[in-house]
Amino acid sequence: MNYRHVFHAGNFADVVKHTILVRILTYLMRKDAPFRVIDTHAGVGLYDLKGEAAGKTGEWVDGIGRLFDRNLSAAARDLLAPYLDAVQAQNPDGGLRLYPGSPLITRNMLRSQDRLMALELHPTDVEALRENFAGDFQVRVTHIDGWQALGTHLPPKEKRGLVLIDPPFEERNEFERMVQSLIKAHKRWPGGLYALWYPIKDPEDVADFIDMLEETGIRKILRLELKIRAPSLPPRLHGTGMIVVNPPFVLEEEMRTLLPILAEVLSDGTRSQWSIDWVAGE
Repeated sequence: MNYRHVFHAGNFADVVKHTILVRILTYLMRKDAPFRVIDTHAGVGLYDLKGEAAGKTGEWVDGIGRLFDRNLSAAARDLLAPYLDAVQAQNPDGGLRLYPGSPLITRNMLRSQDRLMALELHPTDVEALRENFAGDFQVRVTHIDGWQALGTHLPPKEKRGLVLIDPPFEERNEFERMVQSLIKAHKRWPGGLYALWYPIKDPEDVADFIDMLEETGIRKILRLELKIRAPSLPPRLHGTGMIVVNPPFVLEEEMRTLLPILAEVLSDGTRSQWSIDWVAGE
């Protein structure tokens, strides 16, 4: 599948992905020490939901469109606040027109001592990304293959932070490449936090991916998944997953609060499921 961000901005997978992202960043902010976020497939950073690309699919309507003004419990609203605040910051006049991708959501949460490295290979997207962060000294935008960067940009000088790996899945070997890149990165920076997003379309591909992760020998791997509908033939995107290596100790509990709510909000009306389990423990 081709999962270039611009066509799927704000859909159900983005909602789950970015919810997990802000909970990880909130944890990193507990300490005053600076941290760095490395976004390996950053996209353009900001998306017009009424524009040609996102408007063509309209996926945001059943994603952030359902959550943005939803009446939520106090506990859920508190946990989702950093995410919804980042979206609101792009729509100060109300309504919902612009959607921030992971670089802008991250930037919205950075303190003065923190830094973001936004990496993008697509030549058109990287220019748009540079425009969105023009003059921002806390953000470095680099035209580079994010997979290669995992061998050259780690560890960051801050020795704290997150590597977000969110590829477009344009190639059939993307799952294998993600595992091999994680192995390489983890050897260079074993104490880093890693968040790896993946689409759930073909259950066999996902099962093979999890088997490959188990075989790496890397410890502390948490898996978070949400499926908004049952699998179908021919296969279509029916779920979203995130692998978190060295997850914050609070993340599992927080997502046990949030995933059932997101499953209810984002379900397509047939069957939704969520799950949390450990691919590898301590």
